[in-house]
Amino acid sequence: VAMLQMLSPIKNLANISIPMQTMFLASDGVCQFLDTEPEKDTGTQTLQNVSGRLKFENIDVRYHADGKKALDNFNLDIRPGERVALVGRSGSGKTTVVNLLPRFVEPSAGAVYLDDTNIADLTLANLREQFALVSQDVFLFDDTLLANVRYSRPEASEEEVLAALKAANLQDLVDNSPHGLHQPIGANGNQLSGGQRQRVSIARAILKNAPILLLDEATSALDNESERLVQQALERLMHGRTSIIVAHRLTTIEQADRIIVMDDGKIIEEGNHNELLAKQGYYAALNHMPKQD
Repeated sequence: VAMLQMLSPIKNLANISIPMQTMFLASDGVCQFLDTEPEKDTGTQTLQNVSGRLKFENIDVRYHADGKKALDNFNLDIRPGERVALVGRSGSGKTTVVNLLPRFVEPSAGAVYLDDTNIADLTLANLREQFALVSQDVFLFDDTLLANVRYSRPEASEEEVLAALKAANLQDLVDNSPHGLHQPIGANGNQLSGGQRQRVSIARAILKNAPILLLDEATSALDNESERLVQQALERLMHGRTSIIVAHRLTTIEQADRIIVMDDGKIIEEGNHNELLAKQGYYAALNHMPKQD
């Protein structure tokens, strides 16, 4: 009888290894995060009433000392309020350009200027206040819709959050729930569709009201209907702001003031949509491909 009673606990011991492996992996992730060095914030200056002029001057970026350059002597001047699109194949340096601005990446050589001030001289908090980022990787908290949108500006009122959601084409999400703004959206927004999650990210950016907008593949993973709604919301968001748009789908950037075509960390073509098509170069070849994802 004693032997029979031992069988069940022994089986349970054998099943412990699976949750233990999950725990070990989770603890590795936590320890790795705790061991991460804090960002160096050597800046001392702050800017107020930023116009949105950006200048990249002789920028080199090398992620590995013995690797090739992600950006090679990159130069670009962006006027206040201008919409600039970056296109090119994967690995051409588009996302690196975007990551330089909030100082997620530091250049190996050269400097980036915001309103004629070197961004290395600005405090990180002040620098990042000037940017609103909408990327394809949206992270949402296991909290209410209100708390997730308000994350970009915690002091915002419910009326301001509601206005941002309306501008992001999410009014129906609020109206269709009995909880309205206070509806829970699940872990990482698992109760929302892909398009709705992306529009929550856009609502955050609208609420932040930063002078410069960074769009990194904001519509790449959406179906046509979701992309149409997201694109409408992005048009409202880009109005009057300096905007840098990274996209594979060329249909999303045709209205840009200037399109920068990149390859191997360098600019190989520059102009608006019609000018680049007339050149019959790299951009025209991309545009004529049957699939542009």
